[in-house]
Amino acid sequence: MMRTRPLKVALLGCGVVGSEVARIMTTHADDLTQRIGAPVELAGVAVRRPSKVREGIDPALVTTDATALLKRGDIDIAIEVIGGIEPARTLITTAFEHGISVVSANKALLAQDGAALHAAAEQHGLDLYYEAAVAGAIPLVRPMRESLAGDKINRVMGIVNGTTNFILDKMDSTGAGYQEALDEATALGYAEADPTADVEGYDAAAKAAILAGIAFHTRVRLDDVYREGMTEVSAADFASAKRMGCTIKLLAILERAADGRSVTARVHPAMIPLSHPLASVREAYNAVFVEAEAAGRLMFYGPGAGGAPTASAVLGDLVAVARNKLAEATGPGESAYTQLPVSPMGDVVTRYHISLDVADKPGVLAQVATTFAEHGVSIDTVRQQGRPDGVGKEASLVVVTHRAPDAALSGTVEALRNLDTVRGVASIMRVEGE
Repeated sequence: MMRTRPLKVALLGCGVVGSEVARIMTTHADDLTQRIGAPVELAGVAVRRPSKVREGIDPALVTTDATALLKRGDIDIAIEVIGGIEPARTLITTAFEHGISVVSANKALLAQDGAALHAAAEQHGLDLYYEAAVAGAIPLVRPMRESLAGDKINRVMGIVNGTTNFILDKMDSTGAGYQEALDEATALGYAEADPTADVEGYDAAAKAAILAGIAFHTRVRLDDVYREGMTEVSAADFASAKRMGCTIKLLAILERAADGRSVTARVHPAMIPLSHPLASVREAYNAVFVEAEAAGRLMFYGPGAGGAPTASAVLGDLVAVARNKLAEATGPGESAYTQLPVSPMGDVVTRYHISLDVADKPGVLAQVATTFAEHGVSIDTVRQQGRPDGVGKEASLVVVTHRAPDAALSGTVEALRNLDTVRGVASIMRVEGE
């Protein structure tokens, strides 16, 4: 039977995503009612600037006092799209204390304090859903948390930031330099005025922490994720990648150790073969490649950012949480029973693509090869090209290694820097997906 009394929703934040959430709740109200089994009513909208005109939102619903909105006693569900740590953390906690389930898109907060928020939700018998925090419109959190709950996930590798993928795609397809591609991303609205969170990998690292926790049933915080940005990726790196039949992507890579006793989580640019499914992800799209023991390899693909796509994920969570409210039940909470340690980056087994500027004279290649051997790193391929430097002669030496622990690879690079015959290390890039 259809319940006539509406479930009341408090919207915390009304920017690009929040305004889309409000619009969809209004325009699709009848459909949402049928899908949930009861009407959902936007009961209040908490904002910082109440004077701003918000099309389609009754000004009477707008307030600057989010705490009072949550405490007024009739709110069933809160949607938090403020972002950042505070006041979002305090408001979510307040919601739980007043019997309100929460839908959030706040990746930074969940990556930092997800365990505490899950504990608070469980303590009060409430839901905490956050599909929109990881990959925009792409259904990923719920499939991993529910559909794959009976399987064992061993590896997750994906593109989880649309801004960086747009920049790298433009560098690859047009030959543009990093700054030129960033300027285009900014002009099109893909990059913020301050793109640091995106291009330095902080945004992707927060999403990686959340995904690792879900995939491996263990607690992974933002501080546990190894992170490198992509600001040093150059046109020369793309030229080298093409010679190898590869392209370059900023990847989030989460892995369970072969012995099952630890996990790793990392974000960094890497070369991947053109044959890999992630290599074909273009523009500002996201894609995540999941490898599970029974299900095999799964690919999740779609728009990873933007008001409408993110709002779609928020509304999906709203429907799920509302149904749980009507059933007087809750969905799956945190699963951290494995309590696996997160290993440091040095333990990760990977490959390096290293470009060196060396003296163009006999014996240099042998000296470089000896350095690799001394650190237990095997060389896969070497390419050398001489060029005049105006004074004497230099050579460009490109080395691609076999798989080895990252600590051994980085130690090799440091030793190479100290060789008299090595003028400089032009670039270092990990090679993944093979």
